[in-house]
Amino acid sequence: MPTFVHGKSSKVYLDEFEMSGYLNSTDVSYDQDTAETTVYGATSRAYIPSQASGTLSFGGLYDAVTGAGSSDKEFEAILGSTTTPLLTVAIDSGTIGNRAIIARANETSYTISSPVADVNSVTADFQCAADPANNVDFGLTSGVQLTTGASIAHGALGNLSSVDNAASSASGGAGLLHVPTNTVNGNTTIKIQHSADNASFADLISFTAVGSSAKTSQLSAVTGTVNRYLRVTASTAGSSGSITFMVSFARF
Repeated sequence: MPTFVHGKSSKVYLDEFEMSGYLNSTDVSYDQDTAETTVYGATSRAYIPSQASGTLSFGGLYDAVTGAGSSDKEFEAILGSTTTPLLTVAIDSGTIGNRAIIARANETSYTISSPVADVNSVTADFQCAADPANNVDFGLTSGVQLTTGASIAHGALGNLSSVDNAASSASGGAGLLHVPTNTVNGNTTIKIQHSADNASFADLISFTAVGSSAKTSQLSAVTGTVNRYLRVTASTAGSSGSITFMVSFARF
């Protein structure tokens, strides 16, 4: 029997901000260019795949009052930015192992709508972009959530549940971290680990330590073998506070 998922559980992260509280629609489009290889004598056209691309579109409610992290402030600020934003769309975000769509994407348009008989709203469109210089040969790709995005108290940090890919993969991958909320009074270390047997884990990605009460977003790519099982482990030198973070990983 099919298993359907309601959209209300999705979450959207843009750099160091969670935008879920402002948004109510997300559209993700994967595109594949093709090059024609039709030759003389062929009765049908032939094509081969070439470059892949993708776009994301978000719709939601207008808020310019809250300040940093609000829909208007962030969508307006990154339009035309020379720094390519990092985005994660966590589908059905309550469970580790569920799908995550991760992207590097430049904002191409931002629209504010103010109807006389309805609430003010916003839409923002993004064009995904690869980053070969940092071994990120994708703009938009699908992976898995390694956290739920829930807040974790400093004393409860440790090894999170592992995700079984059923087999190892040989072409590397990329991990994406968003930290939208952090009150921990010390550095927090967040890592992605992998394992062949779900018992002995080794570090795969070590994100740059998150400073006391700092917010951040980070993308880190790896090459070579990624073992069958993945998990996140986190620790802190702090003695109080809590931290909210979303980590996802896509195998290449």
